[in-house]
Amino acid sequence: MIENFHPPLIPDNMKKIVVFIVIVFFAARLFAQDEPPQYKVAAARFEKFYNANMPDSISKKFSPEMKAALPPEKFKETTTLLKSQLGTLQKTGFLKYNSPLAVYKATFQNGVFLLNISLNNKNELIGLVLSPYQETSKTDQIKIDPSLTESPVLLKTLSGTISGTLTMPKNAAGKIPVVLIIAGSGPVDRNGNSPKLGLATNDYLLMAEALGKNGIASLRYDKRMIGESVGTVKEENLKFDDYVDDAIGLINLLKEGDRFSKIIVLGHSEGSLVGILASNASETNVNGFISVAGAGRPADELLTEQMKAQPQYLADAFKNIMDSLRRGRVQKKVDPSLYFIIRPSIQGYLMSWCRFDPQREIKKLKIPVLIIQGTTDLQVTVADADKLKKGKSSANEIIIHGMNHVLKDAPPERDKNMATYNQPDLPLNSELVTGVIDFIHGLK
Repeated sequence: MIENFHPPLIPDNMKKIVVFIVIVFFAARLFAQDEPPQYKVAAARFEKFYNANMPDSISKKFSPEMKAALPPEKFKETTTLLKSQLGTLQKTGFLKYNSPLAVYKATFQNGVFLLNISLNNKNELIGLVLSPYQETSKTDQIKIDPSLTESPVLLKTLSGTISGTLTMPKNAAGKIPVVLIIAGSGPVDRNGNSPKLGLATNDYLLMAEALGKNGIASLRYDKRMIGESVGTVKEENLKFDDYVDDAIGLINLLKEGDRFSKIIVLGHSEGSLVGILASNASETNVNGFISVAGAGRPADELLTEQMKAQPQYLADAFKNIMDSLRRGRVQKKVDPSLYFIIRPSIQGYLMSWCRFDPQREIKKLKIPVLIIQGTTDLQVTVADADKLKKGKSSANEIIIHGMNHVLKDAPPERDKNMATYNQPDLPLNSELVTGVIDFIHGLK
């Protein structure tokens, strides 16, 4: 199976729908709050004038920055098109608020979306975004252990909003460590699930629960354009560095308020390299790094090897395109069978990803490092872990017999191994959990 690589896509039902521009230049606070009265008024005003075909009355409340980014005449044009596609706005229901962003469930005649509203201190609109709404899946409905509490977290970026969940022990006394959990490749949400990939593991949710029951807080989040994380960046403009910037922003957010004793970054699969780069950029804020099933080779080498499991003609075609990308040349003619991994719109992302060598980057870390790898992982090998260890000789390395790529106990047989990718109730490998917790508690 190819590494779960699949940069975020705009859902099919959004391709013809105009999305309002968001202009917000500062981060949200860490914890959600009740709906402020001024936001309730703003949401009601939007609903009223949208349904009355009076977009000019909405744009009158734009801040100067918003008017510059989205002139009233352009807003009128896009709003008219939007209404022709979605119909009337039947109801707006408040979901959450993290200053300066309020999120509402907007039920239109022809669809349900998230309406994101941001206001400045003059109650002028500085952000207005519609994004896909997703009903909570069965894998998201697992109740967290009663000894823990969960709070929503929002991080505003220049191109959108990153949405996550902070898990805390209820009986926490004083400062406690916190772990930032960074997901692997593909359209994976904060819990480790992906309907597009047919992935239902809950591995990150289970890790958060295990950490919390051992006195350790955690923050897990939806990747850009996945789940409740929204943005305006198109797939062809996405770069690997964007994921690194998101992780850095969340590290900085956790550092604010001096609430946590230590910040540890845990990166899974592709998230390992994201975490390494983010930790290097935030070295004064990060106290430890954990790589779980992280590649020890540049992405082009890893993907080329994984493609060997495909028919020879596809493996050869993939290799030819990768050779071209190494020379900085995008290939627009791609076999449709390869669109899942190297379609033209993600080739820029691949080039930005492949320029990093994990072995070289991990060497730069000046903090304690733990490297964990399972022996029945179908995507990343023990050799990858050894390469990371070679790059960072002081790192602790744990090789876990019988653990696969989604961190569950699994046999080496492919079919039985892959079956665990859709067993969200299956517990994490116990040695993994023990190794992570012991490493964190051992940090000075």
